[in-house]
Order: sequence, then C-alpha cells, then structure tokens
Amino acid sequence: MIHCLPVPTPFRVGLVNCYLVKDDPLTLVDVGPNSGASLVALEAGLAEHGVRIEDLERIVITHHHTDHLGLVGILAERSGAEVCALDQLAPVVEDFGAYVDRNDAFAQELMRRHGIGTDVVTALAAVARAYRGWGGSAPVSRRLADGGELAFASRTFEVLHRPGHSPGDTVFYDPRDGTLLAGDHLIKHISSNPLIAYPLAGEPQERPRALVTYLESLRLTQAMPIRTVLPGHGEAFSDHAALIGERFALHERRARKIHGLIAERPRSAHELAQAIWGNVAVTQAFLTLSEVLGHIDLLIERGEVTEHTDDGVVVWATSS
Repeated sequence: MIHCLPVPTPFRVGLVNCYLVKDDPLTLVDVGPNSGASLVALEAGLAEHGVRIEDLERIVITHHHTDHLGLVGILAERSGAEVCALDQLAPVVEDFGAYVDRNDAFAQELMRRHGIGTDVVTALAAVARAYRGWGGSAPVSRRLADGGELAFASRTFEVLHRPGHSPGDTVFYDPRDGTLLAGDHLIKHISSNPLIAYPLAGEPQERPRALVTYLESLRLTQAMPIRTVLPGHGEAFSDHAALIGERFALHERRARKIHGLIAERPRSAHELAQAIWGNVAVTQAFLTLSEVLGHIDLLIERGEVTEHTDDGVVVWATSS
C-alpha cells in the first residue's frame, strides 16, 4: 500500500506530499522541509499507519527542493534507513549547502545579466540564504540510475529521470498497476515551474534551457500508460495525457504573449516579466525570470527572436 502523508511547509505552495510505501523495505518517498512543525506532522502521519520514524528502512528523494529534501538528515540518523537518490542528484543530497552556494552565485549573475537591479539581487540573495535552513543533507547509500529499478517485495518501480522543474527530478513508475510517484514533475492544480538551476554535472557551458527540457520530459511522460499520478502537491489524479496537453497549450500561449511584447519594442527579460506580472516580477524576480527565459528559448528555437547586449544587459528583439 502507498499512503499519502501531507506535511506543512512555510512556502506559498502549502502542503507537500510525502509517501509511505508500506512494503518491504518500509519506505518513505520525500520527507518535507527541515522544520519542527513538519517533523511533528510527519511523525503523526506515520503513526496513523502504525509506523515510527525509527521503523523506516529506506528514504527516497525525488528532487533537491527544500520542501522535499529538508528532513532527510534527521530521518536518516534516527532510522538508520538507506537513502536513495538519482546518481546525478546524490552529490546535492550529500552536500546541499555546497550546491546552494554554486546555485545562488549562478542565479545572481543571471539576474544581473537580464536586467534585474543590484539592489533587488542583493535583497533576494539575503532571502535565499535564509531559505537554506529549510534544507538538509545525508549520505546517499544507494545511487539510482535512470532506467533502473527500485524494488520491493510486492512491486517494482522503474526509475525515470524527468528534468525540467529541477535538474534532478526523478519519477517512479510501476508498470504493473500504472502508478506514478511524480514528485513535482506533474501536479494537477498548478503548473510546475521550470526553474533555471545550476547544472548537476558542474559548471554550465551555457544557460540551462529549463522549459525546453521540461517540455521534452512531459512528452515522454505523456506517452506512458499511466493510470494514477501521485504528485508532490495536491490530490492524486488520472488522465495525465490530457493534463499535459493543457500544459503544452498554456506554454504556447505564454510564448505568443512574450513574442507580442517583444514585437512592440526590444526588452530585457526582466522588463518582459514586469509587463506580465507587475510588482511580482520584483518580489519573485528569479521565478518570473525563469518563466520568461524559458519561453524565450522556445522562440529562439523557432528563429523568432534575437539576442543583443545593451550596457551588459541582454535585450531581446524580434527577428527581421
């Protein structure tokens, strides 16, 4: 049996879903953020199914965002459970702070290059440092390979790398009953944000194309004979192919809107974000910047926009 354990987070997304796979070995998929309230809620959720943290034998991490990773060190220490993560993701799970250092420096340079002022970048850097406390680290006992297996006594999941929302997004599919443990790869009530992030493999040779990567991942998932999606947030759902079709249409509409704004006059990515979201483009500057650059990447693929530099800031114009 797979039981959903909703755990509170301090983030706007609200509750995060951890999943107890009551099988052999006894497994928890994702762990919630590193907070007392989350730990208390998780312990209560486990207790409803007759389980203590100390009983856990395996912990699986779908991706490195703090609402899914934060309690991993505490749970691993208390239970002695093996910790499993995608091989590419494992170094981040083992040293979350070092990865965040690299990602923060990368994000700050990206924001400056695309028109976000130094004062905003500095303020957001302080917020990012505060968020680190919600994360956590633990030694990874078992590194999972894309296309490999995560076996239990009564079922076996296929391990599938589905990058886009984050570079390490991992989903787990049971072909026997069509169940997909999806993490944040696919959520019914909100569209997963394709956040630009420092690559897991090391120094980026060029800016990662998070949305392009995410859409490629969604196409692979859409073709699968999935019956039930167990997402990282919100309720379980079916008919994943239709939902993914809606997401493709959403991103196409946004790409057309951004192209229309660029056609009015050349603009930086931050100016485009402000035109679409107003002040949210300041308070959520990196999130909105990722959204805009993702859709610009779609337009670049089609040859519809070109890049210019004006006083160190990238400006986008329509192709002539």
